[in-house]
Amino acid sequence: MPQALPTARLAACLLAGALACAGAAAQGTAYVSSEKDDALTLIDLGTLTVKGTVPTCKRGRHMMLTPQRQLLVACTDSNAADLIDPASNKSVRRIPLGDEPEAFDLSPDGRTIYVSNEDDGEASFIDFASGKKLKSVKVGGEPEGVKVSADGKLVYVTSEVANLVHAIDVASGKIVKNIKAGKRPRRMAFTPDGQQLWITNELDATVSIVSTATHEVTHTLKFEVKGARAEDITPVGIQMSADGKRAFVALGRANHVAFVDVAARKVTDLVLVGKRAWNVTLDKAGQRLYVVNGLSDDVTVVDVAAAKAVRSIPVGRVPYGLVIVE
Repeated sequence: MPQALPTARLAACLLAGALACAGAAAQGTAYVSSEKDDALTLIDLGTLTVKGTVPTCKRGRHMMLTPQRQLLVACTDSNAADLIDPASNKSVRRIPLGDEPEAFDLSPDGRTIYVSNEDDGEASFIDFASGKKLKSVKVGGEPEGVKVSADGKLVYVTSEVANLVHAIDVASGKIVKNIKAGKRPRRMAFTPDGQQLWITNELDATVSIVSTATHEVTHTLKFEVKGARAEDITPVGIQMSADGKRAFVALGRANHVAFVDVAARKVTDLVLVGKRAWNVTLDKAGQRLYVVNGLSDDVTVVDVAAAKAVRSIPVGRVPYGLVIVE
């Protein structure tokens, strides 16, 4: 039986609503990158309000936490990553990433950065400690999404122009399979068991589901939004729940995020958010989904249980990604 709430808190919950009560217990900070402001916006997760900004390099885009719990930010116009210490909110150092870095992933041990270099049509392997390029792999035009397998043996890179996902053997630096995806593949997510790779296809309004055992597309999930033109349904950001039961997909200019039943491969809910829903981040508890909206310059907070947007938070100009530091 759940523990009863103290009377005062129960009254507050009834007045403020369930999400506000959950938010009062939330801790940590969400960092939001901006393509126009050369700064990260900081959101307090308890109050869901902006509490400041942190300067960074030019055109900050993809971000992730390192194993040392530092924030790594790819800055496309600086051709580098900014390493930020969340304890001080100051830059520790810059790491060269080559020309036009857009997205990246880290090896499981955190020693290697795998980055897509858009202009060069390459995937680069960068030594995290020294910043030296270890090797580069020629891929299709306009590479974007990067995802490393859990065992660190393969790195997957999407090519927007070639409509391919390249499976690259890390040890040899050779492409072992070119996977035919939909039109303009962008981002990827593994199911927790590592058996499936889900790929968003921006110009197809689809997700390609790939078997990691065979590297074949086993299913294609098509998105539809009532009242939206097909060409405006442009999926990009995707994240799996920790239990692998649901996937959350940002539908771009359709201004919605889709909740997908992974086993059934079926959309269960569509939630209206801001303009050009670009990337999605689920909190550790799986209670809130944060949707970054690139054209309305805000972040929509979605109550996952209710499948309902509950708050819009203004952030920087043309926000791109969001990382939670708890």
